[in-house]
Amino acid sequence: MHRSDPSRRMPAIALFVVMFCEPLVICAQRDLRGVPTAADTETQGTTPDFHPTHEQIGDALLAHQRFQEAIAEYKQAPQNSADVWNKMGIAYQLMSDPKDAEHCYQEAFRRNPKNAHVVNNLATIYDSEKEYRKAEHLYRKSLKLDPNSALVTKNLGTNLMTRHKYKEGWAEYKRALELDPRIFDERGASLVENTASLQDRGAMNYYMAKGCVQAGLTDRAIQYLRLAMSEGYLSPKKVAEDSSFSALHGNPTFQKLMAEQREQ
Repeated sequence: MHRSDPSRRMPAIALFVVMFCEPLVICAQRDLRGVPTAADTETQGTTPDFHPTHEQIGDALLAHQRFQEAIAEYKQAPQNSADVWNKMGIAYQLMSDPKDAEHCYQEAFRRNPKNAHVVNNLATIYDSEKEYRKAEHLYRKSLKLDPNSALVTKNLGTNLMTRHKYKEGWAEYKRALELDPRIFDERGASLVENTASLQDRGAMNYYMAKGCVQAGLTDRAIQYLRLAMSEGYLSPKKVAEDSSFSALHGNPTFQKLMAEQREQ
């Protein structure tokens, strides 16, 4: 846990698995929450013409974080579908079961080796198991299949940052922000926490703060700075001397943060 004020915390930098086709993620998840589960149909009824498939029911359960029930539904869906195996893998991974998650992602990959999302998801398993080189290879393979994926670019950046390759990681973070300025928000994908050390997270937050300044996202830059400082990566003196943050010097929120940090 970070030592900063909980009300001011930014989301921890994390790895993300892709649940659905990336451009449609937000709408897809909202729609899935409206798909009735088996229990819903018993109590609420459905229109005579609507009969949700096992995959649709699994999607609704997954969206509601009812992972075991979702897996049970996916197991009754057609097993020749890479999408079904991918979603089953996500459910296992979010249950902290990387072994079964990897098996599902491998099955999805076998059925569709050109699915960039499946390749990314498999990479997150290797990252969580600290097999960083194998994960990097898969992230790069995913980006060959989908070069404009901000999410996979971000995951690659996190992989490099965790291995102390800060300049290379920052280059990927910068590109991810160029592709999608909101990519570091917790939206549109399922979260898999990054297991980086406190020092590594401090470095990641520092580079995120730099990126947000360059992107003109002042409030977010200050929040990432707060995290980097609370994690012991930056001192007020180092921030004051870093020209990357000179644009923030006149900002009252930044000035308050610096004053708070000097008092500690």
